[in-house]
Amino acid sequence: MSTRTSATTGAAVARDGSAARRWLTAPFLLSVVGLAISVYLTVEHFTTPAILACPEGATVNCAKVTSSPYATLFGVPVAVLGLVFFVAMTALTVPAAWRVPALTWVRVGACAVGVVMVLYLVWVELFRVNAICLWCTGVHVVTVALLVAVLWRMTSRPVDQD
Repeated sequence: MSTRTSATTGAAVARDGSAARRWLTAPFLLSVVGLAISVYLTVEHFTTPAILACPEGATVNCAKVTSSPYATLFGVPVAVLGLVFFVAMTALTVPAAWRVPALTWVRVGACAVGVVMVLYLVWVELFRVNAICLWCTGVHVVTVALLVAVLWRMTSRPVDQD
């Protein structure tokens, strides 16, 4: 197996491509998963909370979270914000988008904003609503994983080599 040097980090990168292909597709797949969950939460927001497939206990209670006053931000449903975020991230992580150097920091910036939003929403769930939504937690995990995958992808393979 031969190696080459990454133009971004100077680190040796395997030429076999298997690990690199996984990191190429990981951000895209995470974006699609986040998009699917966000579609589900958006549909739920505009219908009745009864369609949520989520237990309703004291701690885990999706209906309590998604119907709370915190379920909107500046009049926009948080689920719709997630939907817009993941539509954008899906577009930014298709293989062709990795060849556009100008999008590198757009991807990182968008993910960073997403993680800041996740931190706020987790705080709201824990300290304002006093309940956790499992579907929302899925989006939170995907968003943090997406930032990690984008950063890993950005530093492990030069953009112009895809």
